[in-house]
This record gives sequence, structure tokens and C-alpha cells, in this order.
Amino acid sequence: MTKDTERRNRPALSLHVPEPHARPGDPVDFSHLAIPAAGAARRPDVSAPAAETHELVYSLVRVLDEKARAVGPWDPRLDPETLRRMLRDMMLVRVYDDRMYRAQRQGKTSFYMKSTGEEAVAVGAAHALGREDMCFPTYRQQGILVARDYPLTEMMCQVYSNRRDPLKGRQLPIMYSSRDYGFFSISGNLATQVPQAVGWAMASAIKGDSRIAAAWIGDGSTAEGDFHAAATFAGVYRAPVIINIVNNQWAISSFSGIAGGELTTFAARAVGYGIAGLRVDGNDALAVYAATAWAADRARSNLGPTLIEMFTYRVEGHSTSDDPSGYRPKSEGEYWPLGDPIERLRDHLIGLGEWDEARHASLQEQLSEEVRAAQREAEKSGTLVTSSIDFPQSVTTMFEDIFEEMPWHLKEQQAQMVAELEAKRK
Repeated sequence: MTKDTERRNRPALSLHVPEPHARPGDPVDFSHLAIPAAGAARRPDVSAPAAETHELVYSLVRVLDEKARAVGPWDPRLDPETLRRMLRDMMLVRVYDDRMYRAQRQGKTSFYMKSTGEEAVAVGAAHALGREDMCFPTYRQQGILVARDYPLTEMMCQVYSNRRDPLKGRQLPIMYSSRDYGFFSISGNLATQVPQAVGWAMASAIKGDSRIAAAWIGDGSTAEGDFHAAATFAGVYRAPVIINIVNNQWAISSFSGIAGGELTTFAARAVGYGIAGLRVDGNDALAVYAATAWAADRARSNLGPTLIEMFTYRVEGHSTSDDPSGYRPKSEGEYWPLGDPIERLRDHLIGLGEWDEARHASLQEQLSEEVRAAQREAEKSGTLVTSSIDFPQSVTTMFEDIFEEMPWHLKEQQAQMVAELEAKRK
């Protein structure tokens, strides 16, 4: 038999292209997900070798059970006041998101991204970290700023790119930045924040500082080379950093299987790098808090990084530019088996006798008014539509902060823009 004949008799090669379990028009089906019982995951000692955590990358750290009771070894046993504050922060994020989403639809800003259903990922972690720790977020962690009491009006001014925008209109809406609040500049280039977080953490250790870093990255972005380079450096040098992979099941319009989620868990990446790993119920604020606190204690003890997969679901579209009905069943998020993070924490507090429906409704109205007041104040300084006409100085700053001394040709262009804007105002 010739080699050509032998080759023709072999079966043809083929590639596997991952497909989501349901497409638009299909019934919602999450039966393929294995959800361990709350409290079942073992909690290793903070000082345990990384390898002793690797069984946990295939499980799921959960604290709140189906009756909203805190159970198991990961229960952080938080006091009621802290629980109420976490509930407030998550509720405020959702109210803020809804208000800014409507503002985008009204043409007041160009772009917005909601974190509906993922509020616990940011808020729970922010409460477990020290306020001096540096956070390197992706674009759905506005809850960190809210939990750290960053002014809502300043957040809105950045979204509107108006004359009070602290970033002077040089960032896309929702790409906040605040050194004073430990919130590193959000980048539209995916995965870049992870090596930056690892580098910052290494610098903190080199200086003998006590501050750690935490980064957040989406499931799709873990396929970027930056993520793998960062994980290598973090493991090799035992950087005091927490790497959070927010697995919300969907990238921009492709499901997590395209990034490897069909092969194994995202937390399992920790095994290959020899670092500690956890897989956590991202809709359980207590589990997020407990896992982050455990990882932070580990980092502060010079025991190296921890990779945490936050297992959650993106309820809304990727952004205001995305229509999720084009690639997944309508209202799929309503059937997510791990529920809504706000409702779960509310029910837990009610079960403790530390909350009730009347207080919840009152807080909801109070927060709604707080957000409305912040929006009124922000819009006094303009919106995306009005800023360039009513406040020409806000757009002419695009020529500034480039050179130590502005060259003559930029001065001419700036003056020409001011003149044209003034003419439009008349």
C-alpha cells in the first residue's frame, strides 16, 4: 500500500468549535451546571501550600444556602452592620447603573456598561480588602468605588465627559481612575491590568510596603497572552496579588467555552502555575468576602498570589452597544441557578432578624433619590451633548498635558477651536 493510499484511508481530521448550551429561541437550560451544596467546600489554613487548594478549583466556595442561611467553614461571621453596608453598596451600584443606562439611552453619554447580577464580585471583595490596597479592575467593578465612598457625582461627570470630569474627557465613559481611592485606571485594552497588578504588587514587596494588589479580568480575556505572563510572574516571585477571573459565562458575544471554559474551570489555571486557587459563588457576597479575605491574608503573609474564579452571570448585555438577544435565550439571567446577589443578602439579613421588607423598600427609595440628586448636580456641568457647546473649555483641554510647554501649533489649534465653539454658542 502506498503512503498516499494509506493516508486517504485514514479518517478525516476535524476541529471542535464550542457551542453554548442554548441559542435564541431555545428553552433556558442550566442543567449542565454542577452546583455543590453551600458549606461543602473545605477551607484550608491560610498558610497551607498552594497544592492543598487545588481540589477547590473544581468545587465552589459557597456560604449562603437555599434558605439564605450562612453555613460551612467559609462563613466570615460578619457583624450585622457590615452586612447592611454591603447590601446598601450593592443596591446603590444597581440604582446607579440603571440611572446611567437611561442617561445613555437619552443621548447624554455615548456608552455605558452595567454590572447587574455581578455586584457582589466587586462590593464583597472591596469590603474584604484594605482601603489602601490597590485595585486593578476591568469595566464592571464600579462597586469598588461605591464601597470606598467615591463621590457619585464625580463618577457621573466622568461618564458624561463634562467640564468636571476628573479625567478631562480622555477616557471612554465608565473607565474611571482614582489614585486616592486605590482604583487603577481602567483600560479598554483587555487583560493589560493583570500584569500591571502583578508588577505593582512586586514593587510593593520590593519596597517593603504592606499593601497588596487585586486584579479583575473577564473569562474571555484569560485567553490573552498578558494574563498568562502575569500569572507566571506572580507565581515565580510570589507576588502579593489576588487575580480574580470574573466568569460571567459570556464575553462580548461569545460564551466562555471559546476561552477554554468548556475544557475545565477557569480556577484550574492556578494548578498549571503552581499558585493557590479557589472557585467561588460570585452571587454570594459572603463567599466573595471570605475568599478575598483568605487570599489577602495569604498575600500579606508573603505566601504568594491566589487566583479566584468568581462564578456568576452577566444579566445585561455586554454594554449599551450589545444586544444579547442575538446570541442567547431571552431573559436567561432570570433562571440563573445561583440567584440574585442582592436578594440573597437581603434574605440573609431578614433571616437574622436584622432587616425587613419595609426597611429595604425605604433604603431603595433613599438610594434612588441620592442617585437622582447626584445626577442633577453632575448635569450642571454638562453632558456629552452639551459640554462642547456650553463649556468649550472642557474640550479644549485635549491639547493640554501632552508637552511640558505647549508648542505654538497646538496653541493655534486650541485658539481656533475656542473661537469656533464660541461662534456656535452665539
